[in-house]
Amino acid sequence: MKFQAKNRSRRLRKKLRVDEFKEFGFDVAWKLPEDTDSEGVDNFLDKFFVEVIQPNNLGFGGEGDTIWHGLVCTEKLGSCTDADREAVEKWLKENGAVSVSVSELYDVWWAE
Repeated sequence: MKFQAKNRSRRLRKKLRVDEFKEFGFDVAWKLPEDTDSEGVDNFLDKFFVEVIQPNNLGFGGEGDTIWHGLVCTEKLGSCTDADREAVEKWLKENGAVSVSVSELYDVWWAE
């Protein structure tokens, strides 16, 4: 439910995360080669976090085994950028992930 009131105070807009306080993130999905064992998955994820998520002050929430999907957003208040999307996509493709899919940026609080 998105609130449609026109005259909200700055404080309320901030609490609702609307207007100038929107936060944008993106969905990501990928597949690892079928012969990847659990240790390979762990190593891939460790490297993913160390090399692209943490240096860009991003957060990732997702699930999977050899097929992964999740949400990438900023670690603190704020929005991801197209550069963040491109960095994640590039890293995944260059490090052995296949069938990589990265969505456009969208409002993570009020996605429709």
